[in-house]
Amino acid sequence: MTVSGSFRDHFSARSAHYARYRPHYPAELFEFLAGLTNKHSLAWDCATGSGQAAIALSAHFERVVATDASEAQIEAAVAHRGVSYRIAAAEDSQLDAASVELITVGQALHWFDIERFLVEAKRVLVNGGVLAAWCYERCQVSNACDAVVDKLYTEIVGEFWPPQRRLIEARYAGITMPGHPIESREFHMGAAWTAADMLGYLRTWSACARYREAYGNDPVSRVETALRAAWGADRRPVRWPLTLLVSRL
Repeated sequence: MTVSGSFRDHFSARSAHYARYRPHYPAELFEFLAGLTNKHSLAWDCATGSGQAAIALSAHFERVVATDASEAQIEAAVAHRGVSYRIAAAEDSQLDAASVELITVGQALHWFDIERFLVEAKRVLVNGGVLAAWCYERCQVSNACDAVVDKLYTEIVGEFWPPQRRLIEARYAGITMPGHPIESREFHMGAAWTAADMLGYLRTWSACARYREAYGNDPVSRVETALRAAWGADRRPVRWPLTLLVSRL
């Protein structure tokens, strides 16, 4: 199955790299979201990417359907007995009406036709169902390391970020979720990484991919020496604060 229309695939070319280096969401996030639903029959993880959110949800729901518009992302997703992977656009899930208790969208809402997606979310959610979307911006390591990453982000590949990235930079301000908002607690992702891990993660950035397409070389190599010097030989804690929007329909 292929997905047509306005979908622009920013990730297929490096889907395996993406699955390896992307940070992992905290288990507490999914415990919190599952606790908001009365039943736990079916959850839909929309724009699942490597499938990490879907797999985490499978500990709380009888069934999890994980969709992505990218065929390559679905092929690279981690297989799990509690998760059914499907190629589908966010705006046309092919799920039954009033069948889903929880919809999750991790670091992807900004890529959607948001108005059409929200119509689809309202169609598939049961009465009282929960919609949750979250994003994260740049990570936090140390002043010296963060300065190197910021240089890559703004000065080197800044022109290659798509317009949708501004929604993440604004931490989804201005996006109005349908239904009744639910107050959330604070969550963050964490990792203990070497400099090589961080360099691998930076190479998953969509702006870095477009830079490579435009210039034929790797933008991350321009900051590699500086990052390794600032990082040192040890593993360092890395932190990504999450911005979470949750509502009940």
